[in-house]
Amino acid sequence: MAMGDIAFNLLIFFVILARATDDSHLEWKPASTKNLQQASASKVSVLIDVDNKVYLNGQPIGIAQLAGRIEESLGNAAAGNRTVLLKAHREVPALNFQPVIEAISEAGGDLIHILDEQKD
Repeated sequence: MAMGDIAFNLLIFFVILARATDDSHLEWKPASTKNLQQASASKVSVLIDVDNKVYLNGQPIGIAQLAGRIEESLGNAAAGNRTVLLKAHREVPALNFQPVIEAISEAGGDLIHILDEQKD
């Protein structure tokens, strides 16, 4: 009986965690460039959508709270394991994404900007 309860609780735990980092419902189109490298795995994803709204792991967040929440999500991960994916809509002006880059840097994250491969 207790084993069934434990399994059920673990199942709920993993479902909640899996949903917390889902940003597939957000609308954005990445900028494109040539000669891209493959991104490594990350714990944190920051997205700036078509409406210039900022999301941390799929949840809306204000710029003022961003650095603290990124630092909290990264925890005490070692250097090289502090990857933060930045997904910015291609038409987002620098005025909107520069504070996000600053917040990632302030939190000690290793920034990886997600782009599309440019087609000829």
